[in-house]
Amino acid sequence: MVRVLRVDPRHPAPEVLAQAGEVLRRGGLVAFPTETVYGLGADAFNPQAVARIFQVKGRPASDPVIVHIASHAQLHRVAAEVPAWAEPLIERWMPGPLTLVLPKRPEVPDVVTAGKPTVAVRMPAHPVALGLIRAAGTPVAAPSANRFGHTSPTRAEHVLADLGEAVDVVLDAGPTPIGVESTILDATRFPPRLLRPGGAPKEALEALLGVAIPVVAAAVREEEVMAPGMLPRHYAPQGSALWLFVGPVQPARAWMQATARDLHRAGRRVGLLAFDEDLAVLGDALPAEVAVVRLGPEADPEAVARRLFAALREMEAQGVEVILAREPQSPGLGLAVRDRLRRAADRIFS
Repeated sequence: MVRVLRVDPRHPAPEVLAQAGEVLRRGGLVAFPTETVYGLGADAFNPQAVARIFQVKGRPASDPVIVHIASHAQLHRVAAEVPAWAEPLIERWMPGPLTLVLPKRPEVPDVVTAGKPTVAVRMPAHPVALGLIRAAGTPVAAPSANRFGHTSPTRAEHVLADLGEAVDVVLDAGPTPIGVESTILDATRFPPRLLRPGGAPKEALEALLGVAIPVVAAAVREEEVMAPGMLPRHYAPQGSALWLFVGPVQPARAWMQATARDLHRAGRRVGLLAFDEDLAVLGDALPAEVAVVRLGPEADPEAVARRLFAALREMEAQGVEVILAREPQSPGLGLAVRDRLRRAADRIFS
């Protein structure tokens, strides 16, 4: 039976972390909060425990997982080489929502890296995550704590809804503060490549390094997958189709409104993921039966990122058949939000 242990997000009780750390040392699975989303963790040096992560999630073996560390010393336990140019990134973003892909040490099991010669590493900035890794005394391999391909979990109840009794312990520290996964950089070359946009804004990374960072397109073949989140289809709601409207705000908003009316007239259960700015314009123009879930102000991409995955799950819970959403135009975390919406979308209208 899964144990759900409630912890204070800022000052987690050491005895609770010690219990969870012991579970990891024995080869168990612990779901825990990070500043981005909840992760499903196992001892990174225990290949049997890591293999259980893949089994529980239904994750393909070709998709590597991130190794979470709690110190710079642990970084060198998993990475064979850290380039000097990456030191400013490490100083600023470890801990933080940044993952670096680096050459791996031979001690890192192939199951963690999908047999690739590189390993994705990050140091989370959440006190519970850091405390758990320290209590376990080992780096922790952890993808998001959900069924593979589903919307990522930002609350403990999302973890339980997806994985239930398949997890040994869930550390419940409430909602995660960022709400989208970490940014992943390929640090095996310079300039690095952006493999997945996330909680560390691309603009901030470029300013720190003084170079433009190219963005890698979604992987088409298995051998192109260097890190999590690179598959073209991911983060999708279950039982609901997501239709995404992209382009200039006014035409996209009008198109989305017209589509909502047409679907409603056709007898389909429709939901609208709406920015505050959309609702201020649309007002009462939508049919009353259209389910509306607010994402927050488009001008505040941090707020939108925090709400995104929970909002998609709210739509699922309401039994919505088609979810309509407009792609945000905002910078910063807006890039990560656009990425998640595009990968989750069944249809894109542009």
